Amino acid sequence: MKHAWFKTTLALTISAAASNALAGGFALNEQSISGMGSSYAGRSSSADDATTVFGNPAGMSRLKRQEVSVGAAAIVAKTDIKHAKGSSTGSNDGDMVPETGVPMGYYVNPVNEQWTFGVGVYAPFGLITDYERGFQGRKFGDYSEVKVVTVQPTVSFRVNDQLSVGFGPTINRIDGKLESSLGSINPLVPAESRVKIKGDDTALGYNIGVLYEFTPQTRAGVTYHSKVKYKLEGDTTVSGNNAVYSAIGAYGKYDASLDLTTPESVDASFTHDIDDAWTIYAGSTWTRWSRLKEITVENEGVTGLAAGSLSSITEEQNWHDTWGYAVGTAYKLNKEWTVRAGLAFDQSPTNNADRSPRIPTGDRTAVSFGVGWNPTEDLTVDLAYSYLWEEDTKIDQVDTTGTKGSYSSTYENSAHGFGTQVSYRF
Repeated sequence: MKHAWFKTTLALTISAAASNALAGGFALNEQSISGMGSSYAGRSSSADDATTVFGNPAGMSRLKRQEVSVGAAAIVAKTDIKHAKGSSTGSNDGDMVPETGVPMGYYVNPVNEQWTFGVGVYAPFGLITDYERGFQGRKFGDYSEVKVVTVQPTVSFRVNDQLSVGFGPTINRIDGKLESSLGSINPLVPAESRVKIKGDDTALGYNIGVLYEFTPQTRAGVTYHSKVKYKLEGDTTVSGNNAVYSAIGAYGKYDASLDLTTPESVDASFTHDIDDAWTIYAGSTWTRWSRLKEITVENEGVTGLAAGSLSSITEEQNWHDTWGYAVGTAYKLNKEWTVRAGLAFDQSPTNNADRSPRIPTGDRTAVSFGVGWNPTEDLTVDLAYSYLWEEDTKIDQVDTTGTKGSYSSTYENSAHGFGTQVSYRF
């Protein structure tokens, strides 16, 4: 028999804060600062620099010289929590996402007129949410951290003057950590305890892309980013001084594992040079978030009365597939300066029934601005800024079978993104 009081939120790697990433779910968009300036509207078709290794591997065929692009984005998020109520007392400070940096780096080398080699290092997924320890919704989760780092060696092949294809296997390293408070089993022994879960894994995936150039001024691209299947292994630690938890043998450290599949996505976009000054972009992205139906954590070495509740714990997610849309433009002021702007909309994969403080995300809108400076033919410096805001998102969690009680509130999420990138050709 399972003790429902122990069913704490254990979504070790898919719990996402709404304002933690400038993309839907827990996906990150920050793999290109030059693309950030136009809201990534032409991600799979622009192929302007080495960041196309991620955006569309086939786009490397457009680069005629060796090129290195390195950059980083900083995310500054803001969350206001309003109308909070629940069975536990506590604070609702909001702003649970610390300032976060997202680095990236790429190298492209044209081998001959047909073949091009490249490699990229970037972060496709990530989050960190850190509520104050006395957060009112702490029994439903108060700390989550996930980091995914990907290395992608890549090749592209120019089939003819119009068609190019590209492929890159991905080596993906994931690390995750989760913490939350445990409610007391016996109200006469009210001391709360803590559960901490951490794990990591390395797994393989791939990116594949096609770029078709209708004319020298007009091109379209499609990129497929594969799913990646992980088996995270680590440990679960339960600690505290509650006499009831001690009596049933709940306290201790146990080997833990979690099967997780990050979703595949398809990005399609269109780029058109109107004239020597103006360029327009339009694109959309489909992501198969519906793979996240539930999360199950398996713990080994659990004995005593705690075994029934701690050996295997499942939490429903029931995410759904999403679409994102973006439009953007670039204008060359002169030979040295280019300015960019873009508008994007992303759907949220969460649903009203299962949304928790770990995943308080709603549909979002983002506007972006960027500037590119070319002091020489060999060097480009890109700067970009994005601002996103979400619809008001409601949390309404009720634990009817355990001791977590209830928590409900309304989240108002927004975020600022700042990025810089340097590209050098030789």
